Amino acid sequence: MTAAREGMGMAEASGKFVEWRKASLAAGLVLLLSGCATTPSGPPKKIHDACAIFEDRGVWYEASKKSAEKWGVPISVQLAILHQESSFRGDAQPPRATLFWFIPWTRLSSAYGYPQAKDETWSWYQEQTGNRFARRDDYADAVDFVGWYCDVSHKKLGLAKNDAYSLYLTYHEGHRGYKDGTYRSKAWLTKVARKVEGLSRRYQEQLTQCRGKLESPPGLHLF
Repeated sequence: MTAAREGMGMAEASGKFVEWRKASLAAGLVLLLSGCATTPSGPPKKIHDACAIFEDRGVWYEASKKSAEKWGVPISVQLAILHQESSFRGDAQPPRATLFWFIPWTRLSSAYGYPQAKDETWSWYQEQTGNRFARRDDYADAVDFVGWYCDVSHKKLGLAKNDAYSLYLTYHEGHRGYKDGTYRSKAWLTKVARKVEGLSRRYQEQLTQCRGKLESPPGLHLF
């Protein structure tokens, strides 16, 4: 009986070890996969190349595509605006003013995150869309905001949703400012808007080359 009990005890311990090993392997696999799915910090390496941006940040394409389908604003326009506003840095903020030329003081505005949206404009977006937990440092929320704002510009001012030049001027000056033509006295701003327009065209051309790859099921183009 003693030998039998010892044999049963060893078998039980062996069984527990096997179960523990399976659980450890499963946990390790989950951590590995979650690590692979985590969005790297900082901007993509090649911010002037739409295909490279989405290869570097796989989940960003689905977010941009969802925004485009929801608001009708092309992905290329979304990217061009975000490029100009933050260079795809989620923690981007305006520089601080200085007191007595060297003491850091308050920031020049409350603009923050990928879209560089100010506090009041972001609150308006949250209220109008019901997306109250949206964050400016979250790419999916940022592209949804850009799509929403351009859609409002379309409805209020009749701007075409692929008109990156006019949409950026409105994005910068606000709907009232655009309507009043405040940008006309700002040669530097119209120059920047032309830059955004050109980049939007470039992004669009690039996307036509890699859209098929981006649309393929996840995992088929990772290696």
